[in-house]
Amino acid sequence: MSTKAANYLHQLDRARCDGNWSAVPELVRKVRKHAPERACLALTAETECSIANATLPSSQPNRPSTDEPASTQATSAHADYSNRLPALLDSIEKETHYVEDRFQARVCVGWLHWTVAEYTQAASQLPKGLNQADSQLDGAESLTEWTAVCALKSAFLRADCLNRDYSRHEALDAFKSGLPALAKAWSGQGAGQQLKEWSEMYLTEYCMLSSEALNEGDVSLEDHNALACYRSWARYWEVHSAAAGYASKGSTPRRRVWKEYYVALSRIIEQDLPFPTGYLSKITNEMSARTQLRDELKTTEAAYQNLLFSEMSFPRADEERAEVEELVTLAVKNWSILCGRGWRESDLGPGGRISASHRVLDLLYKAATKTFQSTSVLRSLFLVHMAVGEFDLAFKAFDSYLGIVKKVKARVEKTGQYEPSLDTDGVVLQTMAQAVITLCQYGGAQSAEKARHLASELEDLLATLPQLKSAENGDGTASGGPQHGDKAGLLHPPVAPHIVALSWQAIGLSHANWSRITREAASRTEIQGRAIRCLRRSLAAEYGRSKDIRSYFSLGLLLAERREITAAIEVVKTALVSSKGKEGQHHLHYGQYWQERSLIPMWHLLSLLLSARQDFAMASRACEGALEQFKDPAVLFGKETSSFRSEHLNDVEGKVPTHDSPKGLVDEMDDMEKEAILEVKMTQLSLVELLEGPDVAVNASSELLVLFARLFGSFATPAQTLKPPKPAEPPKTSGTLRSIKGSIFGGRDRSRPPTRQTSGATTLANPTAPPTVSEEPSESTASDARPPTAKTVNSAMPSIQVTGDGEGKPTRSESTTRARRSDSRTRNSLRKKERSVSRRRRSSATAPSQPELVDGEPFFTPAAGAERDQSDFFTNAGKRQPSSMSSFSRGPTLPTLNSYLSTVSKTSDRGELVADDTHPPTDILPLVQLSKDKARFRRTSILIRVWLMIAGFYRRADLYDQCKAAVAEAQKLVQGLEADARQEPSASPVQGEGWAERKSVEDLRGDVYSELGHLAFAEGDPYQARSEFETALMHAPDHPSAIVGLSDILLDVYAEVLRPTPPTPAPAAADSTAMCSHKAAEDTPKTLPTHPLGLRSTPIPHTQPQVTSQTSVSDDLPAPYKATCLPLSDRLAARDRAYTLLSGLTRLGTGWNCSDAWFSLARAYEESGQEEKAKEVLWWCVELEEGRGVREWDCLGGGGYVL
Repeated sequence: MSTKAANYLHQLDRARCDGNWSAVPELVRKVRKHAPERACLALTAETECSIANATLPSSQPNRPSTDEPASTQATSAHADYSNRLPALLDSIEKETHYVEDRFQARVCVGWLHWTVAEYTQAASQLPKGLNQADSQLDGAESLTEWTAVCALKSAFLRADCLNRDYSRHEALDAFKSGLPALAKAWSGQGAGQQLKEWSEMYLTEYCMLSSEALNEGDVSLEDHNALACYRSWARYWEVHSAAAGYASKGSTPRRRVWKEYYVALSRIIEQDLPFPTGYLSKITNEMSARTQLRDELKTTEAAYQNLLFSEMSFPRADEERAEVEELVTLAVKNWSILCGRGWRESDLGPGGRISASHRVLDLLYKAATKTFQSTSVLRSLFLVHMAVGEFDLAFKAFDSYLGIVKKVKARVEKTGQYEPSLDTDGVVLQTMAQAVITLCQYGGAQSAEKARHLASELEDLLATLPQLKSAENGDGTASGGPQHGDKAGLLHPPVAPHIVALSWQAIGLSHANWSRITREAASRTEIQGRAIRCLRRSLAAEYGRSKDIRSYFSLGLLLAERREITAAIEVVKTALVSSKGKEGQHHLHYGQYWQERSLIPMWHLLSLLLSARQDFAMASRACEGALEQFKDPAVLFGKETSSFRSEHLNDVEGKVPTHDSPKGLVDEMDDMEKEAILEVKMTQLSLVELLEGPDVAVNASSELLVLFARLFGSFATPAQTLKPPKPAEPPKTSGTLRSIKGSIFGGRDRSRPPTRQTSGATTLANPTAPPTVSEEPSESTASDARPPTAKTVNSAMPSIQVTGDGEGKPTRSESTTRARRSDSRTRNSLRKKERSVSRRRRSSATAPSQPELVDGEPFFTPAAGAERDQSDFFTNAGKRQPSSMSSFSRGPTLPTLNSYLSTVSKTSDRGELVADDTHPPTDILPLVQLSKDKARFRRTSILIRVWLMIAGFYRRADLYDQCKAAVAEAQKLVQGLEADARQEPSASPVQGEGWAERKSVEDLRGDVYSELGHLAFAEGDPYQARSEFETALMHAPDHPSAIVGLSDILLDVYAEVLRPTPPTPAPAAADSTAMCSHKAAEDTPKTLPTHPLGLRSTPIPHTQPQVTSQTSVSDDLPAPYKATCLPLSDRLAARDRAYTLLSGLTRLGTGWNCSDAWFSLARAYEESGQEEKAKEVLWWCVELEEGRGVREWDCLGGGGYVL
């Protein structure tokens, strides 16, 4: 072949590739002249030029080819068809040397048939692909560009013909056969116009046909190559810039292809399908399949939204932007899964959930610029802002949303014209319910009031729904169709029953939350009653949510606060004995082990309820049951490695622990779930203190710090902050992994002989033995021997012997033996009198708890009906004790507890609570990711509570130096929070509760000073205690523990139990005549009271000096250094101030059920001579004490009612 011939062949190929059809006829003539052996190629090029000029005019390159009149196209095509087809077929038969020329000619024949609508002949003539036997080609690598164009054209035309014949699967196979030819297009090096046009047209039609097949279920996304067309499309646009608009020869917008790609990826995420790797451009083992899927979704979403927003303008008043709202709906749905509990933080790549949420926020704000008052955009902004902890912005979006909905609904009701942009009644109810639950869970007092008003609107909206009215009138059900004609059905479509249940649940939660906040003490009982009715209504069988864990928890907690212990146990038991649903159905939204995780607070609530019934052994087992439901501790805390060193020891030595071992479930929990686990452990230690004494609780308290470090990690605080004051013989498990897996929640070390029970016997035999902890803090690490924790015994002590929280109220027996408290307080105490050590250590598990008689009245004895229920539930307590009775013993305790739970109660008034399959939480709130500052504040607050609880253990064990050290650790943390608050006020306000905060910095400082006050009082320094309590009230004016402690001291001042401290040392020979005429009550021995509790056995002696004027009083006062009593005016002021503090506290939601506050108030009434009021308050104290658990109820649910 001559050089001139080769040159003309190259020019002809370039003219065809570039679509320069006007130059083709001349080049064909020259090829025929200089290369006659390429006659097949010349005829093919001439025919292609003729078809292109007839059907694909270049005058409209950016519009679909169907814009040209069909008659003109048909006339031109038929003329070419009759003239060129026979010659072209003949040249194909004669061509045997040039394979590519033959392939191109066959494609041209098929194109000619397709042009004249002879689709069957076209399908039979077109080659089946480059790698097929009929093409006789070696592969796509060595082909010319025009041959690649012909291969794409052949696949496109053949698939179109098969699809027209309703052979979709064969058409998809035909499209798939053309994928190898895209190698030339992906290279991007000098690609001609025809290659770009046919590649885009081929990929567009391939993607759209695949989308139809996926939508109709003909193709499964589980196929390895299910995304082949979309990934090829994305790879094509990686080389070529993705302009908006239409393809040059197509009728489908480019953004539509990206949308279908995005929808397909969204389905994979929604259905949790395996990640298809076919035709994936980059396959790496460094990223997980979910991470690669997330990256692919992110790229597709960005491409689609960029094209969509660039082509959309702000709508006119009569326009809707449905496609924008569809994108918003799909993006938020994907976000709810990706940032939910089913996906790990590491699956989302750099930035995790926070980064993913901010990307969605950017999308939403862009969508807001392309829509007008879109309710879907505002509703999504509310949810996503909430998820990143921006509650103020979230409720601004919600307020705007609700205002627009009200206006549009009013307009629709007035005109009767349906508006597509208006959310349905079900969506509005669901959004309002989510807002109410959010306000109750994360807000403070102002949020509680807003939640109450919003819940009132929600209840009004429920009452106006036509289908619910019909259900109430007996005309239909809540789930039925519209009952008032087609128009009413269009304006008010039926509301799903589970949304109605969610609405009643939110209303009940708002009432329950308001009952804690309101200062109207007289209406609190009524508010709680409304909350109970609403929560029970949400569990009605007609709504299909009769086993909603969240409703059961809120209802059980509310009943427990009302001291309806039997009813609360019945509710909790119903929730725990229900059969579990299928785990895999909801784990994508709620995470693995979602049922067990949601039941941890229920087990904790059961433990507190059992402690209120004085069944302490079963209460301890309920704590164990909360974690036993996971079967293997490795599920929660991960597996042990041979080179493991506890985080506690790593903190001591300044080492950073490695995380190469498999992570446990706690590593994927949010802070509220972790806090629930820690609270269970705190309750378990409170039970240990109650059963075995504070010395044993001190020995086990280091496990709290180990567990905290495992759950929340290390803090950016000095190393000594996490080092507790160590006993001389600390628990052996305090610094090992076994502390986490076993001892934290009752693990028994089977590698050593059980010594705990033997040691317990020794302790019982020698009650005067010194405690097993040292008097001074120890900086050493964990030793090898753990002191005994004695036998888990249920004493006959009441459940309020130990407060168990960080506030650490002193026992009333301490008030006489350690600090010379008033004799009347000892007599008036509701706690049982001092018993022998053997009786205090006697186990209540060997026999059912029996009521005791105090002053001739049954003590801690429920009503007859409740007693029958109690006996039904706990009759066989003594027969079911395991061999090991330690509260930390795991053993076979859970089956025993389950046998209790399976007991059928005889109560009939709660028969509507049916135990069926566990329902997942309905429309659960998004997983909230607080800012780093806010999360650190919450975690530090939890650690402060832990330290204060440990301080209480030390104080009650008479280890005052260690108690001071523990309080000092808490004080350091509070000071750190104050410093952070000054630097960044928005992170954690010093005064007032912020979002997602149980307590403010001032409240935490009040806790610290309150504990210091109790410590000072235990050390016998009531004046220092008074100063500490006063300081606590300066920071937190309504602090319950500080108010009770200060009020007791003030009443002791009034009763002259406490004498003023002389300002100067008294002379050796004091003038005894200057002493007050009467002595303190404790100066003379007293016998046990014979009058009702709380009332003075003898009247107040009226022997005070009679004064005639204020001047004479001051004249009779002794010198300050000689004074041993206060003036009457000071004593009356002390009494009146105590009464004012206590009466105010008992009206608050934080003190209305505080028996200590009521008891002190009864004493204030008694000291004032109001004996009838004192009796009335004391009987109320008895009711409160009968239903008081080992800890306060607000340790559940993060301090609220929301699970």
